[in-house]
Amino acid sequence: MRRLLVLLAILLAGAAILSPIIMAFEPDPLPGDFTLGWENHHVTVPVAWSLCASAFLTLLYSFYRR
Repeated sequence: MRRLLVLLAILLAGAAILSPIIMAFEPDPLPGDFTLGWENHHVTVPVAWSLCASAFLTLLYSFYRR
């Protein structure tokens, strides 16, 4: 149970950290992504892309720990 919580924390923290980096690449929006609008500027926050990248890093961490 504790290991699962650690992996979930790594997944969520990684998604938050990777989001601005992935935004720089301007990927196509996926379901789950949302757009923030401020005056004439629209920024798409890549939630799904960030979770996918973070899931990969979490799996890599999990295999590295073994």
